[in-house]
Amino acid sequence: MDLMSAEATRLLAVEDDPTLGAFVRDRLGAAGLSVTWCQDGREGLALALREPFDLVLLDVLLPGMNGLEVLARLRQRSRTPVLLMSALGEEQDRIDGFRGGADDYLPKPFSLDELQVRVEAILRRVELERGVPAPTAVPVELRFDDVAQDVRYLDRPAGLTPCEYRLLGTLHRHVDDVLSKAFLYQHVLQRGYSRHDRSLDMHVSQIRRKLKGLSYLGHELRTVWGKGYMFATAVTA
Repeated sequence: MDLMSAEATRLLAVEDDPTLGAFVRDRLGAAGLSVTWCQDGREGLALALREPFDLVLLDVLLPGMNGLEVLARLRQRSRTPVLLMSALGEEQDRIDGFRGGADDYLPKPFSLDELQVRVEAILRRVELERGVPAPTAVPVELRFDDVAQDVRYLDRPAGLTPCEYRLLGTLHRHVDDVLSKAFLYQHVLQRGYSRHDRSLDMHVSQIRRKLKGLSYLGHELRTVWGKGYMFATAVTA
């Protein structure tokens, strides 16, 4: 199902790998987005400055001009969102990208499914910042990041602690099923359950608060009295 009409949303993909570039163009084009693809850094910069794109997908290792230099020059004149794509996935490389003004950083190799989800998240955020209602045809779910031990929604981190992340991950893997407190104490907190121990309740309360801060409405962390907790699919009217 299309995210937006191609007439409304234009993407520029700057990627020198002919196979990956074609895959990206075809996949996002099939999602209803208009994708312009080029394979040279200087050409990409010229296009990004000359034409009104909604998002730039930018490889880092490019002929003609390095992607980080393209980003730096683009940021001098434009606030167009940029998603960096690179085989340089070390922490310092990601930090350099974000400090240079990137909106997201996707290490290679990546799946086209993840690329599409990240593109959708950035475009939704842009629409919200412009005051235009975000499209609802393709819902964006929580993205679990095992490295950061946090979840993101609409490209925003929740700020979970490692224990909260394990708890939410366990509930998410058993979505719509009730998990007993005894099970969660054993598998998440890794200790036996005591009726006087309120640790689990506090973790649940913090997760609810942080998901509310993200305005995430896809699921509800429910208390099932006398049984435990469940991560339930939200009921829409």
